[in-house]
Amino acid sequence: MMRMISSYTSRLTIGSRHEGLQMTTPEATIAEVRTDVRRFLAEELAAASFRPTCDSWIQGHSVAFSRKLGDRGWLGMTWPQRYGGGGHSARERFTVIEELLAAGAPVAAHWIADRQTGPLLLRAGTEQQKRTFLPAIARGRLFIAAGMSEPDSGSDLASVRTRAVPTATGWRVSGRKVWTSHAHRSHYLLALVRTAAPDGDRHAGLSQMLIKLDSPGVAVRPIEVMTGESHFTEVTLDDVDVPNGMVVGRVGDGWRGVMSELAHERSGPERYLSTFPLLAELVSGGTVDGETALADIGSATARLWALRSLSLRVQDLLERGSPTDTAAALVKDLGTRLEGDIINITRRASQRGPGRADHGALPGLLRAAQLAAPSFTLRGGTNEILRGLVARGLGARDA
Repeated sequence: MMRMISSYTSRLTIGSRHEGLQMTTPEATIAEVRTDVRRFLAEELAAASFRPTCDSWIQGHSVAFSRKLGDRGWLGMTWPQRYGGGGHSARERFTVIEELLAAGAPVAAHWIADRQTGPLLLRAGTEQQKRTFLPAIARGRLFIAAGMSEPDSGSDLASVRTRAVPTATGWRVSGRKVWTSHAHRSHYLLALVRTAAPDGDRHAGLSQMLIKLDSPGVAVRPIEVMTGESHFTEVTLDDVDVPNGMVVGRVGDGWRGVMSELAHERSGPERYLSTFPLLAELVSGGTVDGETALADIGSATARLWALRSLSLRVQDLLERGSPTDTAAALVKDLGTRLEGDIINITRRASQRGPGRADHGALPGLLRAAQLAAPSFTLRGGTNEILRGLVARGLGARDA
């Protein structure tokens, strides 16, 4: 039974054929990409360049590792080559990402810029913005933080209070952003700000701006969490001058940009693979026995496979420019709940009698995952907000 579960868990990152998708990338190409990434990760692990960790897309920050990925063409993979991208398919990018996450590799440095800022710039940025920012992001030389949440505006982003008033050369921005991952290690902040009164529509009058984090008037304060890490920050903007050329998209159209970012943020494999290294370590030890433990692992594996299928479908929709709000919210809600369940499954297996699972790296991975778990159902939108989005998308509620 354990051999069967171990094999099935391994297939989560092999994923040969996926029926029904519109992605036409040949399976041989996907297999080649997967082999290349696994070879690279094996070499990096042998060189001790990183130690696998859970939640590596948040807690695994390594400028050197991100640059290595950029040098190999594994950042900005789907972007046009004229902007420094690789011109690859969304399926190829998905393959690289899930291998990196399954291995617990440190990908946090470039994560926001590659996952959501780049696609936003491609869709709504000026030609100058594309040529300035995208090649540097794709090389792993430019990192951007997402400035959405505020002390009084978490999941309700339409209530943001950070204001931008026009000046002769651009805008003057004042306000605060909080829970902004790695702003103290990034070059720019992509901030959602209010440029005009809502005038009855809470989503109107919002804009997005790229703000240099070393600009006068910008103060970044790291926030230490239970793990002892300081990946979250509070960013204070005190009369910061922002040139007109740093507005992304049309002034007043920021809500649409944020929604497109959130579709990318909520639907990727990071939403169900944050604790995969923990499950893989639990299975690889071969010490788990008993029907209850095996049933728990089998159930988690099946749920992972189902979420992977849904996530792949969302990537297909994103590639085609189709609406993804409902499906992306569903991936995030179901995925983050599964991540927490994997922690509970591992903890129960570790507490059982003879043959309990407490081998190798498992205790350290479990400890780190437990401390990070409270944030799983908050970041990217609380589960309650996401269920409301799903209900509205299915026609079960009006607003």
